[in-house]
Amino acid sequence: MPRSKMESKAEKTTSKSRCHMNRILPCDCRRLRSEELLIILTVAGVLIGVLLGVFLRPTCPSDDVIILITFPGEILMRILKMLIIPTIITSVITGLSGVNLKRGGKMAGHATVYYLTTTTLAVIIGMVLVSIIHPGRSYFDLRSADDVEIAPSLDSFLDLLRNIFPDNIIGACTAMVQTRTRKIASPVNSTSYPVRHNSSFLENVTLVKTLEVVPNTNVLGLLVFSMSFAVTLSSIGRQGKPVKEFFYILNKIFMKMIRVVIWYSPIGIGSLIAGNVLRMETTFGFIETIGWYMGTVLIGLLIHCVIVLPAIFYIITRNNPFRIYKGVFQAWLTALGTASSAATLPVTMMCAERNLNIDKRVTRFVLPLGATMNMDGTALLEAVAAVTIAQMCQIDLNTGQLVTISVTATLASTGAAAIPGAGLMAVLLILSAAGIPSEGIAVLWSVDWILDRLRTSVNILGDCIGAAIVDHLYKSRTKKIQKHTEIVSLKGNSSHLSYSDDIEAVAAEQN
Repeated sequence: MPRSKMESKAEKTTSKSRCHMNRILPCDCRRLRSEELLIILTVAGVLIGVLLGVFLRPTCPSDDVIILITFPGEILMRILKMLIIPTIITSVITGLSGVNLKRGGKMAGHATVYYLTTTTLAVIIGMVLVSIIHPGRSYFDLRSADDVEIAPSLDSFLDLLRNIFPDNIIGACTAMVQTRTRKIASPVNSTSYPVRHNSSFLENVTLVKTLEVVPNTNVLGLLVFSMSFAVTLSSIGRQGKPVKEFFYILNKIFMKMIRVVIWYSPIGIGSLIAGNVLRMETTFGFIETIGWYMGTVLIGLLIHCVIVLPAIFYIITRNNPFRIYKGVFQAWLTALGTASSAATLPVTMMCAERNLNIDKRVTRFVLPLGATMNMDGTALLEAVAAVTIAQMCQIDLNTGQLVTISVTATLASTGAAAIPGAGLMAVLLILSAAGIPSEGIAVLWSVDWILDRLRTSVNILGDCIGAAIVDHLYKSRTKKIQKHTEIVSLKGNSSHLSYSDDIEAVAAEQN
């Protein structure tokens, strides 16, 4: 009898522990399985779309048939465009408002300058490579070049500045300003007999420029306003906590909606790819376009992490930059597996503190800030993807449009969520800002699950290089202050108090 009671008690304990383990372990396992399942479904959707397009090409389907085939993908694009603006805005406000700039002091300033500099350089590398390699070789006749109105570069640049500062933030959600050039003809004023040409009098043509409101989302204006709002919200401290929580909850809701929509993406991507294959001149063009696009992104990421980041680190610290890569190798591998900067953050902080001996006060401030702001690889891919789609649509981009793509890619990557697949979502935002059709994005989406891991690993390397640079600057600054303090104390100068105050200020900044 006692034995049966003990057995029953043991069984109850075992069942409780099993229930407890089932509440913990299967959650992670389900999450991993769902991510793997989504990748498998996406690859299957791409293959089915390609095969469907190849098999239907000999039948020469009509335009109505192609429209019906691509209709599920059109619905996917419409849903994503509906969600991308509120998601990006809430992500920017949530991420930047959580940065305590007053507490970080100069540490926050140095880290922010570094992140913006490396992101801008990554975008420039991507723009240069995509212009040289030209991965979007005109195999897709998504839009004729004759239908595209190309504005002068000066007008496009001035429009860029006008749209950065919209006069109505609500109106910026649905409209933007654009300079339009119209031709106004007037009869020739001459005392001689008029010359006839095609049974009509020759006319003088006058070009008149007017500012018009175009029905398109002013992406740059919304991003700049969101960043300004977030920085101001961060500066008011505890008073802004309810507003921070409001935008945090909104961001969680929109991200949840996007995760649900992503499960529909294999169907939409497959239908869009089938339609693109049917519109191609040759089926080989699909594979070649993807190959050149992937090659351009990989070359850009390689240049950025092997040349640009080590060069910046060596110029500032005069130390070997590749020891940083050796120390954070585990975090780099984790980023390749998870494709998420946020999920890799604990491993990144552990590697930086244990292997590189970076001060904990630096890692606990700079690395979380980098997971939000520093998206070098993402910014490079966004720029390359946007220009590649423009090339696929046979659109010749002028200087103003290239600047628009560069600025939007830099700002959009700053607010991109640190989750898998967030980079290509921002490409829709950039295409909208530059006025480029988004139909070709499905072709690039088919390989994003590979490039997502590579660009995330580059983001992690950039975060660690930034943390090492900030740590070097503050250690050298502290040593200088301590040396001055020792000299002053030996001389017995009364100005010792000013140096001690400076040390306390440094400690306050670092804390």
